Amino acid sequence: MLDVSLRSLRGNFLIDAAFRSETAGVTALFGRSGAGKTSIINMVAGLLRPDQGHIIAGGRYLFDSKTRTDLAPEKRRVGYVFQEARLFPHLSVRTNLTYGMRLTPKSERYVEFDQVVALLGIEALLDRRPAKLSGGEKQRVAIGRAILTSPSILLMDEPLASLDFARKAEVLPFIARLGREFSVPILYVSHSLEEILNLADAIVVMEAGRTVAAGKIEELMSRPDLQSLTGYADCGAILSTVVQSHNGAGGVSCLHFEGGILKVPQLDVSIGSKVRVRIEARSVAIALSPPEQTSVQNIIPATIEEITRSNGSFVDVKLDIGCPLAARITPLALTTLGLKPGMRVFAVIKSVSVSHGMLWKQ
Repeated sequence: MLDVSLRSLRGNFLIDAAFRSETAGVTALFGRSGAGKTSIINMVAGLLRPDQGHIIAGGRYLFDSKTRTDLAPEKRRVGYVFQEARLFPHLSVRTNLTYGMRLTPKSERYVEFDQVVALLGIEALLDRRPAKLSGGEKQRVAIGRAILTSPSILLMDEPLASLDFARKAEVLPFIARLGREFSVPILYVSHSLEEILNLADAIVVMEAGRTVAAGKIEELMSRPDLQSLTGYADCGAILSTVVQSHNGAGGVSCLHFEGGILKVPQLDVSIGSKVRVRIEARSVAIALSPPEQTSVQNIIPATIEEITRSNGSFVDVKLDIGCPLAARITPLALTTLGLKPGMRVFAVIKSVSVSHGMLWKQ
């Protein structure tokens, strides 16, 4: 469990942030540069002191202004992963990994060395020095070093910022699995929404030091009012699905979600794996009856919940398909079809984006 409520005036900049997560997993702090994200995790780490509020991680009070609790950084049991790996160049990977672990009392260790090495896929690297590692390998070792301290919370400050696309794709799945494998809350800082969509369970949207919104990814990313802060050119919906079956001959995988089945190009994952998908509003058309003789695979019954004018010459239609879905259409289409709230229609989903970092087994 993670519970953060902070106020801190730093010069002329006021940080006023509050969010909580009841389960282990990744909570992402998202916002533009200067939003106060790094300051918040530094307060959680004990490197900065808030003026007011509290920080609770794993049932322990790390800070509480009311009771004047303020644990020293070394007593907070916090793991910290920075943008750069910051490995000791004169030590082997094995010794880098166990450096902080040796400082953790055996009675407080809940993470096993072999378990971390296997999870991160670094068995072959143990006898190497950092100079012989790629950027992605260095960052995996840095993550392993942090989790081997058996922390009550793992802090990650844009850990993929210095990596290219290929290395990011290499590291993302490991980060996504950490919280569930070790039941530790992870506070992840990033201004890359694509990273967050690939690994986070919850998101805290920050602007100018304050919390604008906090909650589940699927709920917040479907809100048009947050579009200007997320930076997406198009609104859309995030759905959590489970792989139900594969059709090798047809080249598709069937994903089960609250409203039915989505078909996507075949995924190389096991049946029962969970997959997060994004459906952009511009990829959704609306029909009064199911289209016939079409190449579109996903045609789902829907109910119109709300119709609003978007910025520009489009109309946003909020649909219910068992979960929220958005469609962006022209005013002409709205008038021609005679669409109104409460109408039963069909959502014609032309494309679905799969977030590969969010693949994990049930």
